[in-house]
Amino acid sequence: MTQHAPRPAADRPGLTALTDRLGILYGGDYNPEQWDPEVWVEDARLMQEAGVNLATVGVFSWASLEPEPGRFTFDWMQQVLDLLHDHGVAVDLATPTASPPPWLPHRWPETLPVDADGVRLGYGSRNHYCASSPVYREHSRRIVAELLRRFGDHPAVVMWHIGNEYGTPCYCDLCADSFRWWLQTRYRDLDSLNQAWGTAFWSQRYSSWEEIIPPRTAPYLINPSQRLDFQRFTSDQFLDLYREQRAMIIDEHPDVPVTTNLMGFYSLADYRSWAGELDVIADDGYPDPNDPDSPVFAAMTNDLMRSLGRGRGWMYLEQAAGAVNWREHNVAKSTRRTRLESLRAIARGAAGSCYFQWRASTAGTERFHAALVPHAGADSDRFRAVVAHGQELKTLRPVLDQQPAAEVAMIFDWPSWWAAEEPSAPSKRLRVLEQLQSWYQPLWRAGITADIVDSTDDLSRYRLVLAPSAYLLTDAAQANLRGYVASGGSLVLGPFSGVADVNGHVRRGRFPVGLSDVLGLSGEQWLPLADRDEVAVTSDLLGEGAVRLWSEQLRADGAEVVATFTGGPVDGRPAILHNPYRQGHSWYVGTVPSADQLRNLIMLVAERAGVRPALEAIPDGVEVVRRGDALFLFNHTLTTITVGLPGQWRDLLTDGRLTGSVDLGPEDAKVLLPAT
Repeated sequence: MTQHAPRPAADRPGLTALTDRLGILYGGDYNPEQWDPEVWVEDARLMQEAGVNLATVGVFSWASLEPEPGRFTFDWMQQVLDLLHDHGVAVDLATPTASPPPWLPHRWPETLPVDADGVRLGYGSRNHYCASSPVYREHSRRIVAELLRRFGDHPAVVMWHIGNEYGTPCYCDLCADSFRWWLQTRYRDLDSLNQAWGTAFWSQRYSSWEEIIPPRTAPYLINPSQRLDFQRFTSDQFLDLYREQRAMIIDEHPDVPVTTNLMGFYSLADYRSWAGELDVIADDGYPDPNDPDSPVFAAMTNDLMRSLGRGRGWMYLEQAAGAVNWREHNVAKSTRRTRLESLRAIARGAAGSCYFQWRASTAGTERFHAALVPHAGADSDRFRAVVAHGQELKTLRPVLDQQPAAEVAMIFDWPSWWAAEEPSAPSKRLRVLEQLQSWYQPLWRAGITADIVDSTDDLSRYRLVLAPSAYLLTDAAQANLRGYVASGGSLVLGPFSGVADVNGHVRRGRFPVGLSDVLGLSGEQWLPLADRDEVAVTSDLLGEGAVRLWSEQLRADGAEVVATFTGGPVDGRPAILHNPYRQGHSWYVGTVPSADQLRNLIMLVAERAGVRPALEAIPDGVEVVRRGDALFLFNHTLTTITVGLPGQWRDLLTDGRLTGSVDLGPEDAKVLLPAT
């Protein structure tokens, strides 16, 4: 694996270079190769009518641009870019390398990925490439070089989009070689690697680098430290592939932003290590309208993207205008919900709201995926809503001057996620994202904005830090949390936290090792509960609740016991504890509390830390977000809800005046500014 030197995004043009020129970005993926040229003309006219100002072009066009090795057909792309530019639509030009044309794997089958079972995957889909293949990389560089030569100076091109949704791991021999190179860079010598992987266990000690292979399917469980490093390697391998093309583009066009599309809480890539390489943080988000909890998870994902940008903003590069095609049961979004989700992203720091895709495909696996122009055409409720939303986004340009301010941070680390969900853990039911969402939900209900941060990030500006699942904490992370509390911060640490070190090894001693004095407690055993156990958690402060998943054998070593287990294997033991530590406060939650108890705990700690809700009384089903002076209100229900308001407000979308309250219709959204 060749490593390409990073170039910090701080030194590069970003979102503001686009929004200063275009305003809020609005549009979507455009695949003109699927249509006859007369449709292109209609599309350009309809984009102009809808207020579309950005189209992503060429994501899956490699076979149309290079139908045979070395034979390029760029005239059609030239016509499309010219047409879009003439209609005032800027272009996010994609490198089409996520989906190689059939001639590449047919002639060079070694470019295809191999799964953990040793099966070489076929083509006829997408993402059918091995990131370590020199042949794949050679042909990728060539098509990118040709695109740069032909279209790098085209006036329509305002951004470059590299690849698409990186995320196909490969276990082939080429990747084994790359993995060994990565390991040699990380550990330098075999003794260090053997120590880090704990290879004395099960006679796994390596005596040469050549013996090391990816964690392929084996007779039984794989070494968890090996798997953890392979996940780190896979993320770095994808990033290196992205960097290779990024370097080509910025060397030729240093003033044009470069990005790729992330996928929210995606497990195969550590997006924090990617963020500095992205001039624009861009996400693909597809909340399930059939899931009543999807608004909470979608909001949390929006907050993750904003946090990755560290104040630079972010954009939706893909979302659905209606139904998707890839779930078992594809419930459609109403046009109201499509608008609501777009505005919710803007509320949570986005500067662009784009979709997959512009025009609905009639062939291929995504023929039933919704689009801004549906199969029914422009004479449809869907497209009329698209036009209306394009107009109202123009009125929101003033909100781009400010980002949401968060007083709360939630800790989420990709390596900890990977390590915590290894199959050889006490329970598969203690899921990291489920924990994160359950702790996020009380904040969401109260309109309290949270950043999603790394355990080693600077925490000093936050009044409250929540760590719902911090299984793997490095020495640096432990020191960071200790320093935060000592300096006056409030920390709430969740169950099964502080267990493992950087290599995934369990730390010796009473847990959480390294933080027990900060928490004023120590633990002896993690005790997943039997299905038959009936365990109550009793608390004068938080109310009564029942737990069914997890308990821990804890001892108070100076901490105040806030809640106690009643029944089960830890009857009478502490469940939740609070400890003053130097200038700050820490709380430890040694279970998965009931929703009511968890909400009571988080709101209690938030109040004590000086964090206030966005509004005093937020009705159920309503989401409230502040972005600077703007107050965004979202009704996620199918009934009209009245929301009380302090003072006088102006509706930014209608210029109407409001005093005392506002009515939110079904799936409605409002954007309010203080009246002057």
